[in-house]
Amino acid sequence: MTIADLKPHQSGIIVRLCGSGYIRHRLLELGFTPKTKVTLQKVAPFGDPLELSIRGYEISILKKDAKLVIIEAIKDENRFNR
Repeated sequence: MTIADLKPHQSGIIVRLCGSGYIRHRLLELGFTPKTKVTLQKVAPFGDPLELSIRGYEISILKKDAKLVIIEAIKDENRFNR
């Protein structure tokens, strides 16, 4: 599952990043590191970009970039708080 597969207000834990080069490096710089919680806040009207909540801030990324971030969906939101 990737971040692009989440529905609004669903969360997941980052497992790994796919891809290479500039975009992988940029996602890591923005805080998309393994074991980090990410929540999909909103989706733009035509599906791109996605607004995410990660590490206490809001960020918008393109859907094609969100597909590079492999996550594990959180089933019980109260069990994992980060």
